[in-house]
Amino acid sequence: MDDADRPAARLATRLAFLIAGFGIACWAPLVPFAKQRLGVDDGALGLLLLCIGMGSVAAMIATGPLSARYGSRPVIVAAGLAMAAILPLLSVAATPVTLGTALLLFGAALGSLDVAMNVHAVEVERAAGQPLMSGFHALFSIGGFAGSTVMTFLLSLGVAARAGTLACGVAMAAAMLIAWPRLLRATAVQDGPVFVRPRGIVLLLAALAAITFLVEGAILDWSALLIEGRGLVARAQGGTGYILFAVAMTAGRLVGDRLTARIGDRATLIGGGAVTVAGFATLLAAPIAGVALAGFLLIGLGASNIVPVLFRRAGTQTAMPPALAIGAITTMGYAGILVGPAAIGVVAQGVGLPTAFWLLALLMCVVPLTATQATR
Repeated sequence: MDDADRPAARLATRLAFLIAGFGIACWAPLVPFAKQRLGVDDGALGLLLLCIGMGSVAAMIATGPLSARYGSRPVIVAAGLAMAAILPLLSVAATPVTLGTALLLFGAALGSLDVAMNVHAVEVERAAGQPLMSGFHALFSIGGFAGSTVMTFLLSLGVAARAGTLACGVAMAAAMLIAWPRLLRATAVQDGPVFVRPRGIVLLLAALAAITFLVEGAILDWSALLIEGRGLVARAQGGTGYILFAVAMTAGRLVGDRLTARIGDRATLIGGGAVTVAGFATLLAAPIAGVALAGFLLIGLGASNIVPVLFRRAGTQTAMPPALAIGAITTMGYAGILVGPAAIGVVAQGVGLPTAFWLLALLMCVVPLTATQATR
């Protein structure tokens, strides 16, 4: 195995996270164009969008074992190049079947890349002997901002969606080709059994990941309706809450490695969980719009470094091979994003959206309460 603690390996890891965030964000501005091109209603569009999540989860289940057996390098390269190749197809698919198939494959590539790059990141961080995971995850957030901004800018200039996605796909492929020779050649290779049932500490880490991703999904899907319904902002400014949340999460991850190195994983989980809960309380209880909206900043800051810590602990636990543990955590996390927002909608239908968010805050209390067990 080549030396994992070298600048080239860190650069390759950052590029992988950047590509993943950039690629998925490029799709978001294309959704209205796809709806118009296919002539489908909101219900049919929702089913098509679900294909991304289905492809991601299915691929994640397989990627952990693949990374354990063959190393993360070939998975990262194949998945990154696949995302770059499939992205232009999303702008030209002319029927629901072809778009659904393309989204399924796009989601599978994203899910594979997500698991493999975290496996790679754990190996690089372990070799460095210092926290690096938050910084890697910050690159995913930065990539997301860059992808949505670049694609929106191109479309606003009148560039055809096909040309815009092709340009972004070429950029992604070029970045992956730069990363390719710098990736570790043999990361987390296991000679023992490939399939291991998640157990012990891995189940707890996966559950905490699902809760944290649920928070992110809830802010993404429901925050605009929440703040508009409370009269905090006008409908046109409904996205303000998520913008504040995303900025705070990115900023928190950029300083997260230094913070974690200073206070440790346990204190990071306790403090992060407590700040997130405080953010929900501020958002839901403050009568003044400016103070209530500040709750999104607290939620983003608090949640920013929880998932990086969980991935780091998955890489150091001994209950099962690290690659399989990371695959389990990633799959559970995405399940939280996919199923959670729908569950919140069901709860909100019965008790109201603010109460549903209070219940989400209560669920988030599990993170600081189990921090000692998760980091033992």
